[in-house]
Amino acid sequence: MSYAMTPPWVAKRHMMAMAGRRGRRGWSNELRGRYPMGSGAFYGGRPKVSRGDVRAAILHLLAEAPMHGYQIMQEITERTDGIWQPSPGSIYPTLQQLEDEGLVQAEEQDGRKTYTLTDDGRARVESDEEPPPWERFGSDIHHGLHALRETGFGVGAAVMQVARAGSEAQVAKTKEILEDARRKIYQILAEDDYSTEG
Repeated sequence: MSYAMTPPWVAKRHMMAMAGRRGRRGWSNELRGRYPMGSGAFYGGRPKVSRGDVRAAILHLLAEAPMHGYQIMQEITERTDGIWQPSPGSIYPTLQQLEDEGLVQAEEQDGRKTYTLTDDGRARVESDEEPPPWERFGSDIHHGLHALRETGFGVGAAVMQVARAGSEAQVAKTKEILEDARRKIYQILAEDDYSTEG
């Protein structure tokens, strides 16, 4: 079977592998700051998460049950379908700060710290009128990012087919289309109407 007839899922896997190799070679550092490389460059990037979101997420989760840090990271990731994947560097310092403020307390269990809410911490959660922050990264956002990602993979697959089977004229025309599309996408990001900054 010629490459021009490569199924989209095969082209998708190839592109994800190439994205990972580029990251290890170091020439895609610009993308590293915008996308979680473990998920591939077309997965839509990280959501806008503030320090307050991390605090609120931890408190809401501990209001449900005691957890250790890794469980908290897992729960946030699962409840956002992988869109928000907090790092230890954001979770553990926040837990320490909440402990210093008397909102959570830690106990050693099986060699690791398990955190629970104090009475003050529970009162803080009960007085919070905002929904848990992961609800902002719910199904609507997930579906939008998924659709964008799949469209990107589809375009990439078409480009790879042109690169393998296209004529010089077709390659030149494809390059022209891609350069025009790139300019238009950056124009969208520059327009105030499309801004996602809070």
